Amino acid sequence: MDLQRRLTETVSGDVSFDAGTRALYTMDASNYRQVPVGVVRPDSVDDVVAAVAAAREHDVPVVPRGGGTSLAGNSTGGGLVLDLTRLDHFTIDPETRTARIEPGVVLDDLRAAAAPHGLTFGPDPSTHSRCTLGGMIGNNSCGSHSVAWGTTLENVVELDVLTYDGVRMTVGRDRELPPELRKLVDENLAVLRTEFGRLGRQVSGYALHHLLPEHGRDLAKALVGTEGTCVTVLGATVRLVDLPKERALLVLGFADDVAAADTVPAILPHRPLTVESMDERIVALRAARNPEPPPALPDGGAWLFVEVDGVAAAHAIAEVVGVPHQVLTDPAAQRALWRLREEGSGISTRMADGSEAWPGWEDTAVPPDRLGAYLRELRALLAKHGLRGVTYGHFGEGCIHIRIDFDLVHDDGRVVFRRFIEEGADLVARHGGSLSGEHGDGQVRAELLPRMYSPAAMALFERFKAFWDPRDRMNPGMVVRPYRVDENLRFVPLSAVRTAFAYPHDDGDFGQAMRRCVGVAKCRNHSGSVMCPSFQVTGEERHSTRGRARLLYEMLAGDVITDGWRSTEVRDALDLCLSCKGCKSDCPVNVDMATYKAEFLHHHYRRRLRPASHYSMGWLPLWLRLAARMPRVANAALSGRLAPMLKRMGGIAPERALPEVAPESFTRWLSRNPGSGRPVVLWPDTFTNFFTPSAGIAAVRVLRAAGFNPVLPKGSVCCGLTWVSTGQLSVARKVMRRSLKVLTPHLDAGTPIVGLEPSCLSALKTDVPELTGDTRTVSNSFTLAGFLRTYAPEWTPPSVDREAVTQVHCHQHATLGYSAETELLAEAGVDMTAVPTGCCGLAGNFGFEREHYEVSQALAERGLLPAVRAAAEDAVVIADGFSCRTQVAHGSDRKAVHLAEVLAEGLTEEGSR
Repeated sequence: MDLQRRLTETVSGDVSFDAGTRALYTMDASNYRQVPVGVVRPDSVDDVVAAVAAAREHDVPVVPRGGGTSLAGNSTGGGLVLDLTRLDHFTIDPETRTARIEPGVVLDDLRAAAAPHGLTFGPDPSTHSRCTLGGMIGNNSCGSHSVAWGTTLENVVELDVLTYDGVRMTVGRDRELPPELRKLVDENLAVLRTEFGRLGRQVSGYALHHLLPEHGRDLAKALVGTEGTCVTVLGATVRLVDLPKERALLVLGFADDVAAADTVPAILPHRPLTVESMDERIVALRAARNPEPPPALPDGGAWLFVEVDGVAAAHAIAEVVGVPHQVLTDPAAQRALWRLREEGSGISTRMADGSEAWPGWEDTAVPPDRLGAYLRELRALLAKHGLRGVTYGHFGEGCIHIRIDFDLVHDDGRVVFRRFIEEGADLVARHGGSLSGEHGDGQVRAELLPRMYSPAAMALFERFKAFWDPRDRMNPGMVVRPYRVDENLRFVPLSAVRTAFAYPHDDGDFGQAMRRCVGVAKCRNHSGSVMCPSFQVTGEERHSTRGRARLLYEMLAGDVITDGWRSTEVRDALDLCLSCKGCKSDCPVNVDMATYKAEFLHHHYRRRLRPASHYSMGWLPLWLRLAARMPRVANAALSGRLAPMLKRMGGIAPERALPEVAPESFTRWLSRNPGSGRPVVLWPDTFTNFFTPSAGIAAVRVLRAAGFNPVLPKGSVCCGLTWVSTGQLSVARKVMRRSLKVLTPHLDAGTPIVGLEPSCLSALKTDVPELTGDTRTVSNSFTLAGFLRTYAPEWTPPSVDREAVTQVHCHQHATLGYSAETELLAEAGVDMTAVPTGCCGLAGNFGFEREHYEVSQALAERGLLPAVRAAAEDAVVIADGFSCRTQVAHGSDRKAVHLAEVLAEGLTEEGSR
């Protein structure tokens, strides 16, 4: 009996040996890649036991895996991957301040449940929104608060574990050690007491000093950080700590990171909760890639984020340090800075000049009083090898994060990589540090452990591993008998392909674009982010931005997914992508899955029959132009007895009501109602023009009130969005070029363009230049609010004085920003409450398509529709996107309006007064 059949018979969860699933699990957040034999997603602990038993029967290695966010390569392997993320049950005991958890529990879920009890789990890596407790236990994760609350190891009370041989046991403190391990300790007391436990972030190797009698012979703590090389963790009891009563965030500004590091020893006696560093280059990169500005910071080229319990403590530290500073007590302001810090690893993956930078020297740690000296020597080492890197990290514990511009694609670059890593390891050892200050050793550091530990200590690792896993079947190649640091690198040769989009930020190279995703998996968030809506509903890796990026990468690699652009695995994973562009801004490395999906669909369906919705909705501008000639006849067909047949033919969900065509188009109305003043082109997008001309008319009134004369382009125009979203890029390019020709007189004259539909304006600023090479619309096109802020900053909007619920369109969030709208509404007296979640779920054609209706509605019910239903009766619902307004109409009894309509209503009320 083969392994797959055995697993299918004994495991109730998913057993997958198909190419698509295996491709999803080839990588984590590191530089490494291995193709698994198969993937099991257990539904229960019994499933885990059965899966390990099947692997043992067939002598197949086991690779336990959580969220797959490790930077060390220890959750990639060529064996049977156990994705434990479905094991997510936990209970909290406030009396004992502990929690019982399964390995798939997401850290933020545990923290959210503990918070009402005034408790939290102390370790909090930057991936806290998606990392699992099992992964944290495997890697001995730490995070920003470990300076106060310790590493994961220090917060584990008890472990339930399973060996490869099928033995289950519960281990913890003050219990009798097995004779073999007791002998290991008794024979090596001097080594355990002198080489281990020298600093708080000594994560490298196994924490064998916890087997000493003075540490309670704590076998649970000794197993924390073993990276799945000894046992599979089935459950744990973890310690919870008290939440601070009054969080205050002190931000200190320094000339550079070295000056910040030199100051750390003066801060630590004040017992801070965090001492985190941030470099000005990360802030600059964030500002350049996101439509919204970064948070304000004190003067400096580097900063320390020092969190304390109480404002008085913050001021005391500021007085001692004597540098530019600010103290933040507002939770929202603090959160904005922490988001910036947490996204550093992704942001710094692309440097200011567009060159790629990679992990590989992440997480080294030295004693804090050696940190400044270490950084100076690290800079010299980088310069010696012609490398660049941006440093930041957990300065309070001497732990450094850095992405370095290694060339890992070419042989000579990999030689430099190895030399730097070896010399860097010696540098860390000279400073009394640890090669790993978190994330474990994995494939990136384990080979270097002899540079940090003595032969006697290395022998102890071998003995400890052999006790649990004598056949070396548990995550082999990590820690003990390791892979080389330059082995299994993920930078395999990728097929060169011709593309429709230009990919200017990736040197025109689709393969380089596919390397953008480094696996930090912010897209696996279930809340707090627009990205990634489909994952928020399904929870499936293939429906995350990372999962899709992995599949596209493997499509180019060609050894797992072998049919290139014709791949059904890639097509099916992209099917639930809403093309919301949320990842373009929310992903720290600005993966643009909407563009990648359009590119894939363009090639996949080339010279092939397409889905019906590609014809019905992809060509919507043309159909509406025809319908507008006879709107009554068109509406009768769309809403009458012919409607069910038309929906079936067009691939449209039967539950959806089709929008009515307006009796008069916006362009016809404006042609009949000319004005005067400074000219501004009001872009007549398809949705405003044919469905909601009221929004266009309102915009005309507002612009005229501000002293401008909205004019139409002298000819028919379209941004090509519907053809882009359905991957009909050749048609889209023709449409765009024709529109640019019409716009040329306005562009040559410098006349600004105002767009009312966010998705169409986003297309003008992103898709049009990338498909045509013409960038003239990038800096010359604005939202209504953005235009007024830029060209009429002195204009005072009318007083509205109403409560409002606002839904920001995904494309506006991702590419345009909403700060101008927020300011304008505030000036108009609007008391604004933003919908707390991202995508409305309709997303243009997506939510109208028959096979996507359920996902679309599930997304709407996550935030938008409950917020609308809960709004006060006299509150206005503002949604600039036609899709968002349609979703509100379909899912509630409220009507959403455009920002222009709110302001125009204010003008009417002012006039009547």
